Amino acid sequence: MLGCLLFGDSPYERLLRPWDAQWYEHIATYGYGFARHGRQPGLHYRDIAFFPLYPGLVRTLRLVVPFSVPVLALVVSWGSALLAAWGVHAVVERLRDHRTATLLVLLWALLPHAVVLSVPYSESLLVACAAWGLWALLDGRWVWAGTCAALAGLARPNGAALAAAVILAGLWLAWTTRAVPAPRVLAGMALSPLGWFGYVLYVGWERGDVFGGYFAVQRDWGSTFDFGLAMLRYTDHIEIGVNRPERIVAVLLVSGALLLYAALLTEERRPLPGALLVYTGVLVLIAVGGSAYLTCKPRFLLPAFPLLIPLADRLAAALTARPGRALLLLASLAGPALLYGAYLVSAAPTAL
Repeated sequence: MLGCLLFGDSPYERLLRPWDAQWYEHIATYGYGFARHGRQPGLHYRDIAFFPLYPGLVRTLRLVVPFSVPVLALVVSWGSALLAAWGVHAVVERLRDHRTATLLVLLWALLPHAVVLSVPYSESLLVACAAWGLWALLDGRWVWAGTCAALAGLARPNGAALAAAVILAGLWLAWTTRAVPAPRVLAGMALSPLGWFGYVLYVGWERGDVFGGYFAVQRDWGSTFDFGLAMLRYTDHIEIGVNRPERIVAVLLVSGALLLYAALLTEERRPLPGALLVYTGVLVLIAVGGSAYLTCKPRFLLPAFPLLIPLADRLAAALTARPGRALLLLASLAGPALLYGAYLVSAAPTAL
């Protein structure tokens, strides 16, 4: 809010209606069907590109709570962020311990793009579904895991990562036991892709091309998948002092995510379960492989919280050996994260 006042913008507009939040607000108020031409030739934006769980929750809440849609959207985002933090803690506590889980939640909340947890975006809802789905999968609750995966698939396109983790975990179980999985495992596997596939097929049916319609809508937004070629070309030409800071930060964060994922894959002392590696790998692949919206890529990586486990492990060890230095590190992360998040919301001209 202070950043908005400093730059002369309305805190209401910047905090409650930034970028994609306006699309979610319109869907929650009027339903799907809105479209407009982009500023660049060949771009045509349709609201059907946005997955329905988040605006659907806002629309439902509006029926029982007498507040405006932007305020309700913020309430859903904040509530989902708290549920997501709880779920992230539960997953890491199961894999490590309470201290490491708490430190990872701190690191996750101090990511430069974690500010999207504080605005009406759907990332917090996706992380809440994904974290509790992973926890259920680790606990052997296959039906719950499949249900959470279906909800994650209805929340955002990259929610498909959890469905991939559930399905591959079930196939691995069948391979290792050399037997047909139990009915609850099969049920979880069957449920997990329903949300993502259901909405993609619905959009295709609406556009007259069942299997390709959704991807045509994405192309109209300028979003395609090229396995990272556009990202590589951009990284090769980046120059400090010429490119905007949010673009430079995006390249650094995506590069850091690739390094952290490599560290996860090569971890021998305390390796992660295969389901978490699949889930995180799909998220990294989607973020890196997309050809557009460079400045949004760090936001797409926010659900990939397992990337932070090696850092949380080392920070937990440092708290025991050198607590003063570890706390100083956390404090030094908090300041830049707060300022950069305020800049993204209140001053950055590119999409958050």
